[in-house]
Amino acid sequence: MWTLSSQDIGGEGGGRFSLVSNRDAVTMPRMFVTRARFTLLCIVVFSLGTVQGAERRPPWEVGKLEPSWAKVRAKRTVRHSYDAKRGEVANGAALAKAVRKLVPGDRLEIDPGRYSISAKFVVSLRGTAEAPIWIAGSDPKRRPVITRPDGRQNVINVGERSRTEFVCFRDLEITGGSTLIRFYDCREIWLDRCELHHAGHEGITTNTRHTEAFFITNNHFHHFLSPNATGEAMYLGANHGKAVMSYSVIANNHVHECGGRQGDGIELKQGSHHNWIVGNHVHDTKYPSIIAYGTAGKGVNVIERNVCYRSGDNVMQVQGEAIVRKNLLISGAGAGFASTDHQGKTRNLTFVDNTVISARRGLNLSSWNGREKMRLERNAIYTRGGDAIRFPRGSQGVVVRGNVVVGRVSGVGEGFTRGQGLEDFRGVTWDGRQRDARPKKSSPAAKAGAFDAKGLR
Repeated sequence: MWTLSSQDIGGEGGGRFSLVSNRDAVTMPRMFVTRARFTLLCIVVFSLGTVQGAERRPPWEVGKLEPSWAKVRAKRTVRHSYDAKRGEVANGAALAKAVRKLVPGDRLEIDPGRYSISAKFVVSLRGTAEAPIWIAGSDPKRRPVITRPDGRQNVINVGERSRTEFVCFRDLEITGGSTLIRFYDCREIWLDRCELHHAGHEGITTNTRHTEAFFITNNHFHHFLSPNATGEAMYLGANHGKAVMSYSVIANNHVHECGGRQGDGIELKQGSHHNWIVGNHVHDTKYPSIIAYGTAGKGVNVIERNVCYRSGDNVMQVQGEAIVRKNLLISGAGAGFASTDHQGKTRNLTFVDNTVISARRGLNLSSWNGREKMRLERNAIYTRGGDAIRFPRGSQGVVVRGNVVVGRVSGVGEGFTRGQGLEDFRGVTWDGRQRDARPKKSSPAAKAGAFDAKGLR
């Protein structure tokens, strides 16, 4: 068998390298070295690209809301008990120590109790796909409470000191502190069935380093109302693509009572790509329930089957490079759905099979004119006397067809028919108190793409 000698390949001088067999070595002149290096580099780059491409299928194509290692059993289970005689601060210190000792394949089961961690709590753990690390409450009906005695630090910092991966946080209640969980250098993280509430600032953030393969599922985020905080439940990625989240799933979370200075429910920042935001229930937010920027040309995000209502702003806002389908959007102080240039230009945006119920404006599509790959199809857009569809700068190049509207339409002259009113649906109200937006079979709304009944809340 022939192998390349690493000493010769990596050296600065000599002009030769060796192909080494178990019998002898053959040396070659400098010109051949150059060609061989180039050929080797091409093979390596091609191979890496092929492997990476095979591993990175968009999560909606995989069709699973949990990581590939979700069913892997722990090799060792460690039970962490609560000592009522020691108090919550001493119990918090003991818990932090127990977490630091975890190794791949461990499952830490935390008994109910209040664990207040006064020192900076950094989780730096590295599991594997074959041996992930689990940090979980021992009783899903009585979650352990993890908090801090003050707001000077985040409750948990994950991956701040070293890469953290293949770790699941499950059945925990996290409250207090500054940000509840700040994720740094992380990949293959699963946050599942946790309750996160009443933070000094945000719920969770991934805005310091690039992150990938996150699974944020079945959690309850609520009450981010501090007047001095931005108040997002989820702040994913960073402005201008300085930190990017990719190939992640944000699914089946209940998010509400977001305020402070901004108060977005789920915010996905510029440059983040191939993320699947699906099946979330988001309401009573100061800023949009869901807001997503563009991907900077790195593909699309998919936003589907979310139920969003009672926003103090636009109910949903998406800059572009996304597929937005089968969402129910009700009752915003602004538009039901808005799309405009922000940190990038609007492009490659499909808005299809959605139901928008707005007492004010339905769709405000201010930057769609003359942009590539823009589609507006089969939506039911009902307003109470406002604009159902508004293209303030025109709709040149936009595919508009099959929409059913109640309200004014401006900037486009075709691609829609008229509905009657809320009586077209089984049971929906302008304020979002009733949300059975399935169209009656005999109604004009039935001609549009029906909202997915599975998303009803």
